[in-house]
Amino acid sequence: MVGTDRSGAGPLRLVCFELRGQELALPIGDVRETLPVQPITHVFLTPPIVAGVFSLRGEIVPALDIGVLLGLARTEIGDDTRLVVIERPQGSAALVVDRLRDLRTLDAALDPAPSNVPSTMSTLLLGVAATSSGTVRVLDAGAILDAVRDDSQEGRTP
Repeated sequence: MVGTDRSGAGPLRLVCFELRGQELALPIGDVRETLPVQPITHVFLTPPIVAGVFSLRGEIVPALDIGVLLGLARTEIGDDTRLVVIERPQGSAALVVDRLRDLRTLDAALDPAPSNVPSTMSTLLLGVAATSSGTVRVLDAGAILDAVRDDSQEGRTP
């Protein structure tokens, strides 16, 4: 994997956040904005990853519980919980995360996901980076949106 932005020039800038004590990140070019948690309305017969929908300046945006997608328990909403709004050609959504962390800039290339990571998880990763504070897993926003679309087409779970 390459440690540069999508244009292939320059360092990779990341929006970092925490989920169950682990640091995850998204390339800054995939993040439209970050927000405090808004009132989220649950939608009946949607996959478990879909926490619901909310209105963002008149646009109805799905809120995705990224923890569920990664095989973790549902995210408990707390004072530090935030929404990370991602935007890609296939659409936009907000990821519910435990809390935001600092922005990071990586000058080195991302390493591929370790071989012991399940394939369902590795397909959601652009790669990993070792930092002075630990390993940062860099998520692929497009793969997340594709996984949610595939999950909702396979069958709906109440």
